[in-house]
Amino acid sequence: MKTKIFSLLLVLITFASCQSQEKKSVQLVPAKEFSQKVASEKGQVIDVRTPKEFEQGHLKNAQNIHLYDQDFAQRIDKLDKKQPIYVYCKAGGRSAEAVEIMQNHGFENIIELQGGTDSWSETGLPLEK
Repeated sequence: MKTKIFSLLLVLITFASCQSQEKKSVQLVPAKEFSQKVASEKGQVIDVRTPKEFEQGHLKNAQNIHLYDQDFAQRIDKLDKKQPIYVYCKAGGRSAEAVEIMQNHGFENIIELQGGTDSWSETGLPLEK
């Protein structure tokens, strides 16, 4: 009986540690920290908003890959999965969806902008046009 409980406990601990390691690959950070990370760490900046939203203003060096395009998965698969990937949208909902997809596609280091371009603009950080 004790052996069965010990084995079950060991399996649960192993599972929990695997789950926490998986979550470490994603960081949800506020705008100022996101800006600092983009400036200091080489990576790929991905805007998952619509092309029209992207044209109205986007982060410097961002690539527009619209989340709801049919080829979203194929386009992100062309990115370097080992480099940091910085993801954002307008308010955070679409980027959260994109992060989940990116995790499933094997991206190792995902940094998500908390609050999207709305929070970015609120801090006074500029958008490119």
